[in-house]
Amino acid sequence: MTLDATFAALADPTRRAIVERLARGEATVLELAAPFEMSQPAVSRHLKVLEDAGLITRRVDGTKRPCRLAPERLTDIDRWLEMLRKALEANYQRLDALLAQMTNDTNDTNDTSNRRRR
Repeated sequence: MTLDATFAALADPTRRAIVERLARGEATVLELAAPFEMSQPAVSRHLKVLEDAGLITRRVDGTKRPCRLAPERLTDIDRWLEMLRKALEANYQRLDALLAQMTNDTNDTNDTSNRRRR
């Protein structure tokens, strides 16, 4: 599975809502379909996309097929987001250093100008 497939699956608001619901625990198709104004087959199609993207798994429990989140895929997303967080933090640290340097340079220029006027 690729992150592209994962994010493509999460691009749909219904699928994101299903993932949010599954974050509270496993649920059947009927339970997942309840809050939506769509048929059970339509919800099943959304579940298929989430399953193909590796975001959910289904198990057989008699006649039911409860769904649950797949932690491995979520861990992959979290790793990717952590890489972005670290890159952004490094950018912010460089910006902070540049702004501090610019402030010091401005203060040094003002001090030099003030000494010349005296």
